[in-house]
Amino acid sequence: MTEPVLPQWTPPPPVYGYAYPVRPTNGLAIASMIVAIVGFAGLCAYGVGSIFISPVGAILGHVARRQIRERDQQGEGMALAGIIVGWVGFALGLVVAAVFAAFVWFVAHAGP
Repeated sequence: MTEPVLPQWTPPPPVYGYAYPVRPTNGLAIASMIVAIVGFAGLCAYGVGSIFISPVGAILGHVARRQIRERDQQGEGMALAGIIVGWVGFALGLVVAAVFAAFVWFVAHAGP
């Protein structure tokens, strides 16, 4: 009978993951950023989509930041991005809707 051939090198030690615990990411922070970006894209609908959707993203961001501080989670940057993009999208939505309304009023009241 022949003997099994053994390798001439020592395999590396097994890797068991990170040496430190990973904090979970807050789900509301992710949702805040996504909803705020979708609301910002609502500017394409004459500002109406942004007026109704963007504040939801901003409010979710405020709630997420509070939860992150209380629960020691990750996602502070995503929550902050949701707040900023949400409120900027809301303000721009108001401006776009006002300009569109003024344009419609001007065209409707223009003489022949």
